[in-house]
Amino acid sequence: MAESKGALLAKSVQKHAGRAKEKILQNLGKVDRTADDIFDEHLQNFTRQQNAANRLQKDFNNYIRCIRAVQTASKTLMDTLNEVYESNWVGHDLLYVQAQNVEMLWQDFSHKLGDQVLIPLNTYQSQFPEMRKKIDKRGRKLVDYDSQRHNFQSLQNNPKKRDEVKVTRAREQLEEAKRTYEVLNSELHDELPALNDSRVLFLVTNLQTLFSAEQVFHAETAKVYSELEAIVDKLASDCQRGSYTLKKTSPKSPKSPTGNNNLIKSVPSSPTAVPGATTDNLPPGVLYRVKATYKYNREDTDELSFDVNEIIRVVEYDDPEEQEEGWLMGVKESSGEKGMFPANFTRPL
Repeated sequence: MAESKGALLAKSVQKHAGRAKEKILQNLGKVDRTADDIFDEHLQNFTRQQNAANRLQKDFNNYIRCIRAVQTASKTLMDTLNEVYESNWVGHDLLYVQAQNVEMLWQDFSHKLGDQVLIPLNTYQSQFPEMRKKIDKRGRKLVDYDSQRHNFQSLQNNPKKRDEVKVTRAREQLEEAKRTYEVLNSELHDELPALNDSRVLFLVTNLQTLFSAEQVFHAETAKVYSELEAIVDKLASDCQRGSYTLKKTSPKSPKSPTGNNNLIKSVPSSPTAVPGATTDNLPPGVLYRVKATYKYNREDTDELSFDVNEIIRVVEYDDPEEQEEGWLMGVKESSGEKGMFPANFTRPL
């Protein structure tokens, strides 16, 4: 067994050495090499196709990694939104449902990209390393064939030292090398063009699947985000109506000019029940007029700011349910601004 392995090793070393010598002689131009322009063209097409497949596989792997990262980020964001969107706000349950829909769409999209685009791409790309091995083997067998051909020609063309036994042996080795080479060469002449032609149908199928998955995902997520937008718009409308505003308490009046800290007595908040207020000769919609006894700086956008002695026309609330204890709705005569103000900062005229 040991001798058999040693013999095989010696034969392999001898074969490699013979090929190396043949290539050196060919490169130096001392012996010719078998040319095959058609195969060379097939080889160029194969190399171009393999490089394109490698690039496509690399970039798509990167793309799907990014998709999965965004999928994770989207889920985290939606989870946070569900936590901060308060349970008493309009659309709370709908927001949760739509967040679940977003997550399902991401999962389906990622799954399709992996199973229907990436796996076929990996299968397509896996053909090239095996074909490259066969091409390399064909190259080695071609060198062997050329080497045997040159050896046979050398023995045959040397009449002084012609040894018929060696010539016969060389012819047999040449014919064997030629058969081995031609079988591989013939197979590659069929397989390489077929592989190259397959690139169009593969690319069409793969891209159709990719673009279809993208189209469905973006169309469906657009619908979900439209629903989410509607939920938030409803929240905004309710907020503008004051549905989620904490009820204000009547503010304390400032200190009196004499410095005592007694609170000024609050006037009634009902606009129609103010004693001593003059209601004659008022513009339409004005219930009565008041004069500011203290300066007030508004704390919210729906309030009025005013200085001492400014005149304010008291009007009805647009929505009576929004009226709050100790607050009136009014319009400043000086500017026409409208808003709420604390009644106990004013006195009726």
